[in-house]
Amino acid sequence: MDKSDINVLIQGEGQAIVLLHGLFGALSNFEKVIAYFKQNYTIVFPFLPLYTAPIKNATVQGMVSFIENLVSKYNLKQFHIVGNSLGGHIGLVYAINNINKVASITLTGSSGLFENSLGGSYPNRKDYNFVKKKTEETFYDAKNASKELVDEVFETVNNREKALRTISLARSAVRHNLRSELYKITCPVNLIWGKDDTITPLFVAEEFKKLLPNAQLNIINQCGHAPMMEQPEQFNNYLEQFLNTLNKKEQKC
Repeated sequence: MDKSDINVLIQGEGQAIVLLHGLFGALSNFEKVIAYFKQNYTIVFPFLPLYTAPIKNATVQGMVSFIENLVSKYNLKQFHIVGNSLGGHIGLVYAINNINKVASITLTGSSGLFENSLGGSYPNRKDYNFVKKKTEETFYDAKNASKELVDEVFETVNNREKALRTISLARSAVRHNLRSELYKITCPVNLIWGKDDTITPLFVAEEFKKLLPNAQLNIINQCGHAPMMEQPEQFNNYLEQFLNTLNKKEQKC
């Protein structure tokens, strides 16, 4: 299946993998994941309305409602969720509310327990070099913060409507701590974490592993907050191993 519209890109055939991006996220964040997994899976990439939703819906729950409508529209069943940063947080809340629809969750740099500078700390947003430095902090290797990416973040934080929604979403993520609810997520969870993540440091992944009933942790060296961008081959390898293990278990049943 190959389909796209204003809200979603769908490519490939097979069991669905829903990719959820974070604040300042875009299709490019997952391009190597999509290219690799669309051979055996249906890839569903929703363009989350982070900056276009009514301000009252610029919250974690507002984005979860968007995903619920998307799942209903495309009649998705027993699908895998892969979420980065705020996208992981959204995926977790969706699963808490709809665990019967979710086959597994893969989290990478997810918020939900603790995060630094998720989006509400750009006091010098008019200073391009300051925004550039903040963007570079996403990665272990600052060279991954391309000029195109920095320009996009700079435009977002300096657009009043987008900035208001960014702050609303970041505050919502901090308020919506999931510590007391993670026990409800009984499906397999795959944590793929950058060892050098400074936004959601490695101790966050370790805490997720303790609190989730059925979780495993894979650590990528020399990698920051976005492993699927910075170390895509290793990320895809860990994700593929996880999905293959799940498929083998299903075949035995």
